[in-house]
Amino acid sequence: MRKGERKLYPWPFPRTPGASASARATTALALALAVCALLTACRQPPAAGSTARRVVSLDYCADQYVLGLAHRRDILAVSPDAGAGFSYMRAAAAGLPTVRPRAEDVLLLEPDLVVRSYGGGPNARGFFERAGVPVLQIGFADDIDGARSVIRHAARGLGVPERGETLIGEMDARLREARLHASGTRALYVTPAGYTAGPGTLVHELLAAAGLENFQSRRGWRPIPLERLAYETPDLAAEATFGEGTNHDDAWTPFRHPVARRTMASVPAALLDGATTSCGGWFVADAVEALAALRPNTPAPEPVAGGEEGAASLRESPRD
Repeated sequence: MRKGERKLYPWPFPRTPGASASARATTALALALAVCALLTACRQPPAAGSTARRVVSLDYCADQYVLGLAHRRDILAVSPDAGAGFSYMRAAAAGLPTVRPRAEDVLLLEPDLVVRSYGGGPNARGFFERAGVPVLQIGFADDIDGARSVIRHAARGLGVPERGETLIGEMDARLREARLHASGTRALYVTPAGYTAGPGTLVHELLAAAGLENFQSRRGWRPIPLERLAYETPDLAAEATFGEGTNHDDAWTPFRHPVARRTMASVPAALLDGATTSCGGWFVADAVEALAALRPNTPAPEPVAGGEEGAASLRESPRD
């Protein structure tokens, strides 16, 4: 540079001598978010208790509640996983815009409400609230009472409490019917990754609600008990599936061990849609009915709303 010339920098981020690329990126992001926050602050937030209008969900668990409870016209965007095979409401997500849980992308949509379970990371809630955007935090249920609470909380947060109560009532009626023919049949729940669920998990509670005894007696999520399976066999097995591309087809897992293979080949087994056991919504009734149908001499339940067809049916309503 010749003497007397001034070095010009791209506006508005001068290249401060010694500043790292990450520091400059942070500065750029902070300015972008400040602009977004200013735009958001100029918007009138929805009144307390009113129906949420411009709604964005940040992860696939949040998607289930937004898609199942909110009016479709009020959904600005859902997460990229909303239409994945492991999403119960995947059919309802068709045609909706998606957004990744990046703060700047979400704020540019100018939402009235952000709904999340884990999307955006642990600091997302505080960040959006500081930017003037309310956040509806969706919890995780580890039993059926917890599922009722989560549904009720989500419905109130979205301004549709009556819709939540309707879904809870329908779920409870189906659970009562599934429980009518309880048995002492021992069932082993298995994921494609070779894990099972014991006491203290939602899956354990679903097995009990279906009138089955959980073969896994140890608490929490654990690899399938290969040593126990070498000398003891469950009465039946429920193998969870989570859609194409998510079932570890090419990976070694405990599920591929010869003991596990022998067990699965020697007991009645059925596939269970893993989407019905995830996120603790009203659709756990689908899982309970499917599990109850595995009991010996139990008639299969009538077709119900669930998965692809059920999600589509749920959306075919005046709410849209």
